[in-house]
Amino acid sequence: MTTTFFLLRHAAHDDVGSYLAGRSPNVFLGPEGRAQALRLGERMLRERFAVIFSSPRERTQETAQAVSVTCAVGPIELSDDLDEIDFGPWSGKTFVELNQDPAWRHWNEQRAVARTPGGESMEQVRRRVCGCMGNLSRKYQGEGVVLVSHADVIKSVVCHVLGLPVDCGFRFDIEPASLSVVVMGDWGAKLIRLNESVS
Repeated sequence: MTTTFFLLRHAAHDDVGSYLAGRSPNVFLGPEGRAQALRLGERMLRERFAVIFSSPRERTQETAQAVSVTCAVGPIELSDDLDEIDFGPWSGKTFVELNQDPAWRHWNEQRAVARTPGGESMEQVRRRVCGCMGNLSRKYQGEGVVLVSHADVIKSVVCHVLGLPVDCGFRFDIEPASLSVVVMGDWGAKLIRLNESVS
């Protein structure tokens, strides 16, 4: 039996791409993000899934709620394993500010081993999210599971499935309100779809 995971990145928040939201509180979807989330919900009407799990961040919960309401699947379950990388004091800073920080540059150049100020490495991110998926694949055999998370978290899953080092995520994009699909079974996992965007 296999489990199909629909990996959704949250829709766009205000000023996405200009600063590192990280785990900052009260980062909500902007007007375009809310429209993206509705389109993502309509896209997911084409799929079959039993449950929706979301990162605890507000922007992921809003995105998950749009899918839940449109597809009449719920309630949404929150999972810390799907949370954004713990960037510590980097959260909330602009990328202009961050690019002046040698530790930020080192983390981006050596993501496989470097840690953020919050103490988390990409390898730890990969372990927590892939461990979560392994547990869910045993619980939801033969079913579909929606996971609403963040770009780098989804990238860590894709790298794992493709057998790439976790610092190879820069080689592909995971856009806001995008869909990627992974199928898992006793034989392993395979990537079915990558970064299908509704933007």
